[in-house]
Amino acid sequence: MISITEWQKIGVGTTGFGIFFILFGMLLYFDSVLLAFGNLLFLTGLSLIIGLRKTFSFFFQRHKLKGTSFFLGGVVIVLLRWPLLGMFLETYGFFNLFKGFFSVAFDFLGSTSNVPFPSTLFRRLQGTSSMV
Repeated sequence: MISITEWQKIGVGTTGFGIFFILFGMLLYFDSVLLAFGNLLFLTGLSLIIGLRKTFSFFFQRHKLKGTSFFLGGVVIVLLRWPLLGMFLETYGFFNLFKGFFSVAFDFLGSTSNVPFPSTLFRRLQGTSSMV
């Protein structure tokens, strides 16, 4: 059983609200206030879940600096009320930051699914890169 602290529970809730506000802001035609609030909640929740030191070490690894600069640059641009451009930059940065995780996630989803179409779809999306 995984034990999580009270701060991590608060971080999970904060991250969830951040994702909700980002999606809701996109649904309302890229409302800059909702997107900015969602970005701040998401980053705060992430740092509450894994800690400040691990958050900084995740974002500022040498091979992730391109993704980090696009993601955090997109956050700043959304805060400066250019939501469409900022969200495009954030999306590009997000995929660059987590590209190693996607192959592992698709591999897991493909191996756990017994339904024929989704399992073949996830195996194709897995690609050749893996974290092992």
